[in-house]
Parts: sequence; structure tokens; C-alpha cells
Amino acid sequence: MNLKPLSNHIVIQPLEEEKITKAGIVLPESAEEKPFKGKIVAVGPGKKNEKGELIPLSVKVGDLVLFKKYGPDEIEIDGQKYLIGDEDDVLAIIEE
Repeated sequence: MNLKPLSNHIVIQPLEEEKITKAGIVLPESAEEKPFKGKIVAVGPGKKNEKGELIPLSVKVGDLVLFKKYGPDEIEIDGQKYLIGDEDDVLAIIEE
């Protein structure tokens, strides 16, 4: 993928959740929710403040994050689904 986000935009690769419950029940696609967890694969340089100073992003490539359900927009590149949105769409960085 050769995608460079602008400003404070980020590209997230959504991580698919288990399609089988712990009890062994297979969930149909219609029952699945949009994933809330993903991996940052590209980040923009940051957003400029009123003085023109660049404010860097708090997230970086490789971070595992939780994001808003309806915040980022879905895009598809080479058959792979990605989400693109603002840094504000990220709710938390998952530290392992």
C-alpha cells in the first residue's frame, strides 16, 4: 500500500473479531458489528495550530487502537479494507 494521509488523518487496518463465540456458536455476517479495534498503518504529519506550528499526532504506525464505531470512512485498496479518519476518531491506544 502506498498511501500518505494528509494533516491529522490516519489509516487504520481493522482487525476482524472472532466469528465464533466462546460457546462455539458461529455468527452470521448479518450479526457481526463493524470492528472497533485496528492497527495504524499510516499517519499524516499532524495538524497546524493558529500560529502555523505543526502539532504532531499522538499515534504512530504500528499502534493497536480502539476507534469510534462510525467515525472513520471505509476505503478499499487492492482488495484490502481500511479505515481513514482523523486522530480524533481514536479513543485509546492498546498497550500490551
